[in-house]
Amino acid sequence: MGKKKASKAGTAPRKGPKAARTKARTENGGRPAAEGDAELDLKALAAASGNRKMQLVPVKELQGLTGYIRGGVTALAAKKDYPVYADEGIKRFDVISISAGVRGLQILLAPADYVAVTRAVIVALAKPERTQ
Repeated sequence: MGKKKASKAGTAPRKGPKAARTKARTENGGRPAAEGDAELDLKALAAASGNRKMQLVPVKELQGLTGYIRGGVTALAAKKDYPVYADEGIKRFDVISISAGVRGLQILLAPADYVAVTRAVIVALAKPERTQ
């Protein structure tokens, strides 16, 4: 989660995954989750999901595909059972914060519980940080 959201939740930034919705040409997209300030590696997601290319869903299409507005996207209780991919970095935390399906409302849970409930596949999804 980013600094602003972390401040509201009373936690440190990077304490959990941000969720997004992606799509592939085949519409066999997925829901990636990576640390809040990490940049999502769409090439890694494509490779993990067996697609040639992935892209983030435009905000205007988000609610129709997921049932959630921007800021409330979650892998829990989705309209459709899309595959979930979680960045391997979530294993470093005892507790992560995920969207509860409403913008500004978070759920705190153990990474193992998130993986079990969403049937997430753990992969390297975050682009390495660049040093300047």
